[in-house]
Amino acid sequence: MMRFAIALATALTTAAPALADFEPVRDEGNFRSLVEGRELTRFGIRLQVLPQGEIRGRGFGMDVGGIWEWRDGYFCRTLEFGGSGDGYNCQLVLRDGATLRFVSDQGQGDSADLRLRNPG
Repeated sequence: MMRFAIALATALTTAAPALADFEPVRDEGNFRSLVEGRELTRFGIRLQVLPQGEIRGRGFGMDVGGIWEWRDGYFCRTLEFGGSGDGYNCQLVLRDGATLRFVSDQGQGDSADLRLRNPG
């Protein structure tokens, strides 16, 4: 269980190189249109950011859940997984095509790249 929590936390907050092609997503309506009806995926992780403020999915074979809101141009969320979790954090969202980069601590922390995919 502890290994899973460490693996998921690492996968969701791994430092990623800055790329000039990433553009900020600052508008909630734009963000919602990007994620609506789609999955956010990364090796071992499949998540959905639902319109009613929920996050649901699977990470390395375990359920992942949480809540989210859009606040002052940032994606703010909590996550729970495998009896552990990741506390409230507001993240800068960047986009490059079908990839969303979430940068913790309002763009000052670690980042995670997730691909937008149609479920199925």
